Amino acid sequence: MAIIDRVKFDGLATRDWLIYKHPSENLVIGTQLIVAEGQVAVFLKGGQICDIFTPGTHTLSTQNLPILQRVLNIPFGGQTPFTAEIFYLNTVTKLNLNWGTSDPISIVDPKYSTRLRIRAFGQVGLKLRDYSIFMRELIGTMQQSELVSFDKLSQFFRGIIVQRIKVVIADIIVNQKISALEITPKLEEISELTHSRIKSTIDRYGLNVVNFFIQSINFPDEDFDAIDSVLHKRAEFELIGDSRYATARTFDVYEAAASNTSGVAGAFVAGGVGLGAGMALGGQMPQVMANTAPSGIICPSCNTNNLAGAKFCVNCGKDLQARAKMTICPFCSSEIQDGIKFCSSCGKNLEPQKCPSCGATLSPGAKFCVECGKETTR
Repeated sequence: MAIIDRVKFDGLATRDWLIYKHPSENLVIGTQLIVAEGQVAVFLKGGQICDIFTPGTHTLSTQNLPILQRVLNIPFGGQTPFTAEIFYLNTVTKLNLNWGTSDPISIVDPKYSTRLRIRAFGQVGLKLRDYSIFMRELIGTMQQSELVSFDKLSQFFRGIIVQRIKVVIADIIVNQKISALEITPKLEEISELTHSRIKSTIDRYGLNVVNFFIQSINFPDEDFDAIDSVLHKRAEFELIGDSRYATARTFDVYEAAASNTSGVAGAFVAGGVGLGAGMALGGQMPQVMANTAPSGIICPSCNTNNLAGAKFCVNCGKDLQARAKMTICPFCSSEIQDGIKFCSSCGKNLEPQKCPSCGATLSPGAKFCVECGKETTR
């Protein structure tokens, strides 16, 4: 088995590597160990950390391998061969490690009372802090291979991150009554809370959580459709008012019933309403409409209360526009409906009269004829 006298790892162009295990374990005293910037080299023997070398060029000797010497009892002098595992660690901060919830968080939105399947995505930045702790805690738990990437490290911690983020999001939506549609302004707060909760756990592995943030919190389009339906109904309430909304919905029911091939009765029977009840309700529809209408126009013919602005009575079909045309009684000055024959207050005849002298048409209440000047009798 060949004995090497120079150990070096140039790294990878992508800088995505975290741990690199040097393929050869056969070394000799006097071997040149080269550690580049952003790296440290760790010597292990039988799972025990013997020495850690920082960036620079090192000549392996019994002086700079004191721990390894005690483990192996390396004799002084000469190029004494020995075996040891060499691991290169990447000490450069990795800021763009992606994470995401593999399964959704099922939550009932407090504002729209709709069940949502919420997912969260973001990035976390990690940096090696304590090489000895990192090697002891993680090397034994990870499957041994020549190269370990940062992505594999993020997979190791993903369960911790997702568990913490689910708790924080659920707490803000459920306990603080923040709708999922209005949670975007809370992303910074959620990120800071989650950062503080995962930091202590990840610190135990010799790593620093440099940064943690949430890029998005979202849910499927079909869940949004349910909220969109609620928003649409709410807009109708706000635009036309509760009572008018109820009236409009009643019209929708009857319109759907009319389009049913079984007729109105069939629609009510299918909905669980008896034929008699359905037909009776159909007969009462005009009166129901009148009773649910807000303050509007009273029909002068049947006294039905109609919606404000209605042109014809919903019950008898009479023209309601005349109701809005008012005039003043020339006899008692009361406000009366234009076109009636007798004043509703004083009972005077309001129809045009003829002058007894010249036959000219006189206005109601005129004392003298505008044509001949003769006095009239009322």
